[in-house]
Amino acid sequence: MRKLFRSRANSVVTGLCGGIAEFLGISTTLVRLLMIIAAFCSFGTTVLLYFIASLFIPKAPYMHYHY
Repeated sequence: MRKLFRSRANSVVTGLCGGIAEFLGISTTLVRLLMIIAAFCSFGTTVLLYFIASLFIPKAPYMHYHY
């Protein structure tokens, strides 16, 4: 079972859009574009939900590679 995390590698503000894109297997640019459009259409409600979700969705764990 896959779990939603905020991205560490694909992060601009909090990594939430990057994490959603990785979880869904789609482009990060597409998710960010949809978030911007939703923010304008919802008069800022999407921005509030973005930051609330960022509080509850954990950062992705660090990957430890052994060579």
